[in-house]
Amino acid sequence: MSTPAVDCRGVSVRFINERRTVTALEDVSFQVEPGGFTSLLGPSGCGKSTLLRVVADLIAPSEGRMSVLGSTPEEARKARALGFVFQDAALLPWRTALENVELPLEVGGRRSLPAGAATPRELLALVGLEGWEGSYPHELSGGMRQRVSIARALLGGPRLLLMDEPFGALDELTRDRLNAELRRIWAATGATILFVTHSVYEAVFLAEQVLVLSANPGRVAALETIALPKDRSLAIRDTAEFVGIASRLRGHLGSVH
Repeated sequence: MSTPAVDCRGVSVRFINERRTVTALEDVSFQVEPGGFTSLLGPSGCGKSTLLRVVADLIAPSEGRMSVLGSTPEEARKARALGFVFQDAALLPWRTALENVELPLEVGGRRSLPAGAATPRELLALVGLEGWEGSYPHELSGGMRQRVSIARALLGGPRLLLMDEPFGALDELTRDRLNAELRRIWAATGATILFVTHSVYEAVFLAEQVLVLSANPGRVAALETIALPKDRSLAIRDTAEFVGIASRLRGHLGSVH
């Protein structure tokens, strides 16, 4: 058997302040296989973003063990094996699209790309922005800015891409288009993706498995395999199979409390 890209075992996270202890996650366990696509779904405050940050080595678990790409989250981060896309594109307004994608080459001591890695121009083409390299963020739509953010996260060929509600602030039509684009990018890069969302339809359309978290504290409510074809178009959302999976997930969410 191959080593899981993410192996989370009994992870709990507690935050302590002067007044009380807040448990954000409690005894969370799941795995993501190499090249897999997993959506994290649940209500606000259930710890989805916290869990993503444990994987990224931004938060240490209070209990349990997290393995990322066969090593610790810290080792994976230091090896630059992770890419992170936030809800806000967080582009520097004085830099062009190309210069924003190039930014990771100027920080953290890396001045060159690994052998065979896609160049910033190639990554912009991959996300559908060929010809927009010289545009500044204010000249791009919200969806285009998020594409630049995805291209930047893919620089250096990370094996694991972490995405924290990257399309949550976009209008429905743009979000649908980027959902379809992300499936294409996932297939083209072979990266493993862990994707946080509040949307049942987005979770089902994108992922190969969906992890449903409860709230207060965050626990695993369900882990559902998405038995849909890998080659998907948005039209699949109208099929009985898709609607049935979405209905089951809504049922899990309805039992979350």
